[in-house]
Amino acid sequence: MVIKIGQPFDIRSSEITPEPVYRSRRDFMKAAAVGAIGAVACGPLGEDLSAQATIPNVKPSPLSTNEKPHTWEQLTQYNNFYEFGTNKSDPARYAGRLTVKPWTVKIDGHVAKPADYAFEDLVKPHQLEERIYRFRCVEAWSAVIPWVGFPLADLIKRVQPTSRAKYVAFTTLLRPTEMIGQRSAALDWPYVEGLRMDEAMHPLTILATGLYGREMPNQNGAPIRLVVPWKYGFKSIKSIVRISFVENEPPTSWNIANAREYGFYSNVNPTVDHPRWSQARENSLGSLLKNKPTLMFNGYADQVAKLYEGMDLKKFY
Repeated sequence: MVIKIGQPFDIRSSEITPEPVYRSRRDFMKAAAVGAIGAVACGPLGEDLSAQATIPNVKPSPLSTNEKPHTWEQLTQYNNFYEFGTNKSDPARYAGRLTVKPWTVKIDGHVAKPADYAFEDLVKPHQLEERIYRFRCVEAWSAVIPWVGFPLADLIKRVQPTSRAKYVAFTTLLRPTEMIGQRSAALDWPYVEGLRMDEAMHPLTILATGLYGREMPNQNGAPIRLVVPWKYGFKSIKSIVRISFVENEPPTSWNIANAREYGFYSNVNPTVDHPRWSQARENSLGSLLKNKPTLMFNGYADQVAKLYEGMDLKKFY
């Protein structure tokens, strides 16, 4: 069950996870991480996943689900990251060659404080939180993931967008020498995504820098990625190098590739089928059966439905 938060910035005390639940969750995740890391000692190309550094001073978030997270092994060995190949095992196999230090994120467009930010300077002012979110992929598999990150809204306030900024556009790194999937024509590169400003400002939307209390593995989008838990996973763009504040709806990679199948909003909606399969049910990562009903907005309807009041969600899919 997802914690209900009512209005975006008005969290009632009755809806905040009690401290004992946080402590038990933290104890579980520490144990799960140790066990899973031991099971994945080394990736196929020699990437030592157990070497991911622990992120200090991470606090638990009241916006987390109480569901049991999937394991480190599951979450790092089965990924969509076409920059490293189209098979789910390709990112774990090939992402180890990606250089993520140093890393710079350009912030530009309609903002008062545009700049090229070193990763450390971008993240340092923000309190990192552990956010355990439900995650739903358009192919109908789902997972529960313990991200580490901070609200995108905090960064937006910091860079001070002007009144002309109606959308936020994101761009992934373009480096085909290391991201070998970019040598193919699977998509137009670099990968691009976007959110409406109110979606970007919602407290559930985060920039994630870690997983299971450790620095983000390359195959999961290191060193920084977007996470929007009520949308299909491809909206949560990985390895971000540019954040632009724009006036018009920005292009998005899957919409460019196939607009009939992938709309700009891409909200999880069991009543709108993908043209090639139903979205009414899903299978939890590690299961072979679609034995779970898909929840509207991935279970976050109480928090985000007001963003789309008056919209035809079959037209704006």
